[in-house]
Amino acid sequence: MADKGIISKYRKPLLYAAGLALAVSAWSFNDDLFQISKNLDVFASVYKEVNINYVDDINSAKLVKTGVDAMLEGLDPYTEFVPESEIEDYKLHYVSTQYGGIGAGVFLRDKKVYISDVFAGFPAQKADIRQGDQMLKINDIDLAGKTNEQVSQLLKGSKGAVVKLLMKREDEAPVVKSLVRDEIKQPNVVYSGMVSGNMGYIKLNKFLENSADEVTDALVAIKKNNPSGIILDLRSNGGGILQEAVKIVNLFVQKDVQVVSQKGKIKEKNFTYSTVSTPLEPNLPLVVLVNSRSASASEIVAGALQDLDRAIIIGQRSYGKGLVQQTFNLPYNSLVKVTVAKYYVPSGRCIQEMDYTHRKDDGSVIKVADSAIHEFKTKNGRSVYDGSGIYPDIFIKQDRFANVTQALVSKLLIFDYATKYRNTHPKPVDPKTLVLSDEEYNDFIKYLAGKNYTYSTISEKMLNGLKTEATKEKQFSEIQAEYDILKAKMASSKKNDLQIHKAEIKQVLENEIASRYAYEKGRYEANFKYDKELAEAVKVMQDKPQLASILKGVGDYKIIGKPVLAMAGKKEDKDKDNDD
Repeated sequence: MADKGIISKYRKPLLYAAGLALAVSAWSFNDDLFQISKNLDVFASVYKEVNINYVDDINSAKLVKTGVDAMLEGLDPYTEFVPESEIEDYKLHYVSTQYGGIGAGVFLRDKKVYISDVFAGFPAQKADIRQGDQMLKINDIDLAGKTNEQVSQLLKGSKGAVVKLLMKREDEAPVVKSLVRDEIKQPNVVYSGMVSGNMGYIKLNKFLENSADEVTDALVAIKKNNPSGIILDLRSNGGGILQEAVKIVNLFVQKDVQVVSQKGKIKEKNFTYSTVSTPLEPNLPLVVLVNSRSASASEIVAGALQDLDRAIIIGQRSYGKGLVQQTFNLPYNSLVKVTVAKYYVPSGRCIQEMDYTHRKDDGSVIKVADSAIHEFKTKNGRSVYDGSGIYPDIFIKQDRFANVTQALVSKLLIFDYATKYRNTHPKPVDPKTLVLSDEEYNDFIKYLAGKNYTYSTISEKMLNGLKTEATKEKQFSEIQAEYDILKAKMASSKKNDLQIHKAEIKQVLENEIASRYAYEKGRYEANFKYDKELAEAVKVMQDKPQLASILKGVGDYKIIGKPVLAMAGKKEDKDKDNDD
């Protein structure tokens, strides 16, 4: 039993200390309230005076949104205000994949509207509307000069309503097509099936509503073929709903295993998410494909499966977004999406790369410093690191298309040739076996005659830079003869680019042509034979000793050093990444 004298001796100081702490806390709380009230009052007063006295009429809603956007811009790219006018687009982008429409995408060229994509099984495809077709009118409204957004709004509407389109295909006469709008549900799983080596393949594009159910359905169908392994493709998947990511991990990991935790300033925002059910496939070899645009929920899945030594990660370093957002409803049917926490995968690491808390004096964002990157251990003791995305167990260098290929794509010449090919080749094409012959490639080269696809090579840019600097230093006249010779040689060499880069141009052409016959599914199937990451996934799962050595952290394949040292940084992006 404690001595009463001692208790009595220290009671008053303890009570005094407690009282002082409460007083400080109350003062701090009241000071915060005062600052909030003061700043809101200042904001309202500025708005009132501008609204009353400004020389021209102002758009009040636009003015306030500009102010709110500017206020949030200093935090991070994911904390944002959504006004009532943008709520539906926000839900479609971040939450749901459903809307009423015709199942086609459009783009503008020379103030004219063309079909960019057609989705299989929806009204546009059933009405034989094809990529490259021109759309002249929607419900008798002329589309000349309309913006992409205006055209999109005219196409969307309630399910079951009729929309009348005036369409034109190349040199044919315009025709009227009446389509009944349907509920357009863009799938999260855009492709699934068997690939070479008897491997199951699932391409997951986003983590929106029902994504886990879609992956489950795909996995159930694949398992009927007794696969030798599973490939989960998360490349260019910008993320989505955190809970969907946890459910997908649970398909491959035993019950009651921690997948991810989130920690924020407010204790009520701190959660730990664990698997809750028996896994559908806990044993088959598993590979996850990632690249520099795999972000957020994609990184939760890849990071958790890597930390638990359940999967091999192949590709390039992921984006590095370790932040969690939550939406809060505001008056007048608006909302604000706020970053409320950071998330941590099972090893304890947070993969957030950009440090929005410690900006430079000019306001620019910095990366997590090398000195602040820490080593963590996977379940089997492999080394992994925080602060820089998910670094793959097997790194595959991502090829960059040549300038000539990029020019042909950006000038829509490959798109237009694929349209021409489809309209002159009505017989069905199997994307899996589609290989353009040399004769067909030469036909494409003839098609390019007289077309504008100007571009500059890296060598030309360097040569032009040399001319600029030499001119500044008044030395160009001394080297002009050599400069002219080099420029002429480069121009001559450039004429051969269509042959030098024939393989990759054919790859892009086949991909585009395949989409004309089998839509998005055709793109994937036509590209399988060129996919280096996919080929490596098949190879590593067929080599059981190598697979085991990677998961144990021994042998030739290991995580290659600290990820921040392994690859160059990435441009800040704000893709689909709403971890609600």
